Amino acid sequence: MTKLRKALPSIRRATLIGSGAIGLWSTLTLLVTFVPGTPPFQLVAVTFFIGSVLMLVKWYMAGQCSIERLRHPWRVWLLGVGGLFGYHAFYFAALALAPPLEASLINYLWPLLIVVFSALLPDERLRWFHGAGALMGLAGTAILVAGERGPEFAPAHLAGYVCALLAAVTWAGYSVLSRRIADVPSDSVGGFMAATALLAFAVHATFETTLWPEGALAWAAVAALGLGPLGAAFFLWDHGVKRGDIRVLGAASYAAPLISTLLLIAFGRGEATWQVAAALLLIVSGAVLAAKEMLFVRRG
Repeated sequence: MTKLRKALPSIRRATLIGSGAIGLWSTLTLLVTFVPGTPPFQLVAVTFFIGSVLMLVKWYMAGQCSIERLRHPWRVWLLGVGGLFGYHAFYFAALALAPPLEASLINYLWPLLIVVFSALLPDERLRWFHGAGALMGLAGTAILVAGERGPEFAPAHLAGYVCALLAAVTWAGYSVLSRRIADVPSDSVGGFMAATALLAFAVHATFETTLWPEGALAWAAVAALGLGPLGAAFFLWDHGVKRGDIRVLGAASYAAPLISTLLLIAFGRGEATWQVAAALLLIVSGAVLAAKEMLFVRRG
């Protein structure tokens, strides 16, 4: 316990930084409403390119521009690009092959899977309150996403359900395995994003029809996406899962769809319902429960 108390300040700081990614991801749905009709892989290609430029700007301002900073073993690149591109590819495939409600519910297993997978990491111990907090978050998210009608899983959409599950496993696996390469600087995520942008552009050029956003507001939303939820968020998340409490981050990730819904309501693009209130109670309570060891350390 003494060792934990000594490490807590840095763990709390890294966890708070990682939570910044959750906050940024919460703005994703609202920002996307300003660029309707833009093909998904085209949007990923443009926004991830913007996000990768953040790395170059940081290096330039620090006088650290060098290709040497991106020289990593192929396994590191496979994990980074596979996690970022793989997740979005599976998720978009799920949305194309299954109804959005059911696909989203399955996809939102990834925070719970992060908590479960974290038990496989060295020096990590999964306690009952981590799992209980994540399950409460999942229950709140299910109520929030399902709304007034429950999910209807039909065999005809099995391929979409499998893709949604693969998306959840991919992101959870990427997040947890990133802990095993904690010595790789978070700046390297910019390189992974650049490679993901190229792959997304190739998929877009092959399967999608280009449709550029119209108007200054739409382009401002694209820029905001590239700088925030599809840009800086991945750098913050990388730092958090490598040096923070990954179990707490997993459970707290269920706050993203909740805050996203609250933002939509605030901007007149959503409606306040009892489901939102129930989700708020479950998700916040679950996050506090999962973080109880970090928030309330016994003294003496």
